[in-house]
Amino acid sequence: MNDRRQGIPRRHVVAACIAAILLGAVALWPDSKDTPERITGGVGESAQHAIPAASSIEDLARRGEYLAKAADCIGCHTARGGGQPYAGGFKMTTPLGIIISTNITPDPDHGIGRYTYEDFSRALRDGIARDGHNLYPAMPYTAFRRMREEDMRALYAYFMQGVEPVATTPAPTKLPFPFNQRWTLTLWRAVFAPVTAFRPPEQADPAMLRGAYLVQVVGHCGACHTPRGVGYQELAYDERSADFLTGQVNDDWYAPSLRDTDAAGIRRMRREDIVSFLKTGHAGGNVAYGAMSETIQSSTQHLTDEDLLAIATYLKALPPAEDNAHFHPDQRHRTERLAAEGNRTLDVQSGGAAVYQGFCARCHGADGAGVPGVFPALSGNPSVLVPDSTSLVRIVLQGATSPKTMTGPPPQEMPAFGTTLTDLQIAQVLTYVRESWGNDAGEISTNDVMGLRSTLGKR
Repeated sequence: MNDRRQGIPRRHVVAACIAAILLGAVALWPDSKDTPERITGGVGESAQHAIPAASSIEDLARRGEYLAKAADCIGCHTARGGGQPYAGGFKMTTPLGIIISTNITPDPDHGIGRYTYEDFSRALRDGIARDGHNLYPAMPYTAFRRMREEDMRALYAYFMQGVEPVATTPAPTKLPFPFNQRWTLTLWRAVFAPVTAFRPPEQADPAMLRGAYLVQVVGHCGACHTPRGVGYQELAYDERSADFLTGQVNDDWYAPSLRDTDAAGIRRMRREDIVSFLKTGHAGGNVAYGAMSETIQSSTQHLTDEDLLAIATYLKALPPAEDNAHFHPDQRHRTERLAAEGNRTLDVQSGGAAVYQGFCARCHGADGAGVPGVFPALSGNPSVLVPDSTSLVRIVLQGATSPKTMTGPPPQEMPAFGTTLTDLQIAQVLTYVRESWGNDAGEISTNDVMGLRSTLGKR
């Protein structure tokens, strides 16, 4: 059975909250004091040259618009299904419950129109709203607190000058007790979110430095791709920790490891492949889907090629992480059936192979090679190989759509098979895929499929 890390068990989070209350006298970590590095973001001149100084408020707002896209602010502050940009209403499923994003347009009564720059900076860096209430850590202030001062000011200029005000207030977040006690987040920040400066990677050149800043701070990739602890805190914030960017389940999608592992695919991707993936959603037979498809549409496709290459440079330089699955390219074209494919007799076609031929081979090919630029390859596909099967099972149950981008192929839709195939059939076909064409990733059980189907049915 695979390891489905579907968030943190609520009982553990409750224990963490109680522990935080008991630790009310805990001081901030030794490096938590405000320093010049914290105020400036801690980035040296070699990285600061990447965005030129603004000569006017219009220039500053344009820079802020680019940074807002890099940070994907619109992705979390726009309701799905045609919501107005930045007007809030986006629902995030977390172990604490559903958190609903707020209106961050410059409307004075419904949004942030009355925020001074100091109010704005405090909200993004410290997670404290203008009226003093604490923001839930679904808002990545643990990353934004390391943002450079001039970038923070550019963001403020954009939201006040370049965003249309919207006079609507989303439904408020209503979490169950004790998570609705926002005052406990003051203690949470003290324990789990010490104020730290951006720490450049050792011996980093300008491209590496820029990539690290975009990944760690502006893009806050760790919010989805880094495991979280019992207090819903990210376990690491940079490459100095072995936990950083090693994968995590969010909103019932698995954000895979971005470290150098064979299963995740980074090891087998060139820097140019990563750039293409972030720009178009396609690269080397891989196709984006789910939450990453949305991120590419609203965020990464709008970044400059220079910034995308910087991100790729940084990711390729990360220390390797442990592999839990492998891909054997020399076995791509192997045709003999294996015991792992769903039966033990080897004299008849397995159940998984039969389902694949009937429902999957038309698009993905009998050999799992897919169609370049259209349908993803399943041979060597990172989503097939990763140890956590959440996304793989969800795609089969609910379907998925590739991103719509300015420079990539037209989006393609994978149909949902949740009402067509049984849990047993889905487990068999996915096990077949994970053990065919050089893939070596292990079986998926009927319980894995049944459990996720039940979870998704409650959404």
